[in-house]
Amino acid sequence: MLPERKNLMYMLAANHDVEDYSRWKAVYDAIDQGALGARFGRVNRNVDNANNLTIIHGFDTVDAAQAFMNSPVLKEAMAEAGVASAPRFELFEELEVVEY
Repeated sequence: MLPERKNLMYMLAANHDVEDYSRWKAVYDAIDQGALGARFGRVNRNVDNANNLTIIHGFDTVDAAQAFMNSPVLKEAMAEAGVASAPRFELFEELEVVEY
């Protein structure tokens, strides 16, 4: 059994449509997410709609997650990347991490 993790995080989930995944991914990869406070990022694609993405980033604090979400850098990148719908953001507090 793995040891219990004590440093839980805050997860910011962003869901939106993109015009073209390859175009979006190139812009996403060019952003220094760590400089914006993210500890990690996970890109997920809807199995029924290849242009619908949910991106999850982890942060140490709520303030860091909110700053990321409201960053002008992020807003500019979304426009450049061809985000085709208004992003829906949800912020979650991580309660437990279990690895199997």
